[in-house]
Amino acid sequence: MRILIVEDEVKMASFIMRGLKEEGYACDVAYDGNQGYQYAHENEYDLIVLDWMLPGQSGIELCQKLRREKVEIPILLLTAKDAIEDKVTGLDAGSDDYLTKPFSFEELLARIRALLRRPTQVEADTVLSCGDIKMDLITRKVYVREGEVIFSQKEFGLLEYLMRNAGRVVSRSQIAEHVWDLHFDPMSNTIDVYINFLRKKIDPPEGESHIETLRGAGYRLIVP
Repeated sequence: MRILIVEDEVKMASFIMRGLKEEGYACDVAYDGNQGYQYAHENEYDLIVLDWMLPGQSGIELCQKLRREKVEIPILLLTAKDAIEDKVTGLDAGSDDYLTKPFSFEELLARIRALLRRPTQVEADTVLSCGDIKMDLITRKVYVREGEVIFSQKEFGLLEYLMRNAGRVVSRSQIAEHVWDLHFDPMSNTIDVYINFLRKKIDPPEGESHIETLRGAGYRLIVP
């Protein structure tokens, strides 16, 4: 999943980005409100981590502007303001959640996971399931046919995106937008390579592949 971090404090932005990348998320960073607005319109993000106090335009102003323009990306607002009226202001501006600085990284992760959950998920909120594949988003463990399979961070991120869109065709550009960051080379064969990595790990020894290739359209994780 791809996250936009809008934070003007370089150390804080680096701390968040480093931690999220270690958890398998693709991240881009904007250091002021104007750049954050530009990134939010130029790229597809699954979530925005947005600081309140920003140069250019504040996080509140940016949040309000995105909501007026019908941008529905979940927004997690970060701020040192902890008064009740400040929290109300942040939520009324259109943010989906509010986290007060300083915070623990574990709490940040938990709030991000909560905002990324699919409303229609029937199993436990922190588990994705598709046929004989189960993914635990907290322990970051994947079980295929009841046995645990080890994935790299990028493999995990790609499989998570496919599982969240199980049964739907996702294009190469959609995969690039949600699993990789701004530095991804769209002309490379990286996506094909990682799809093959996944097939080797999740497909049964005999039988059809779990991942269908639709030439000119993209890929689809088959729902049994």
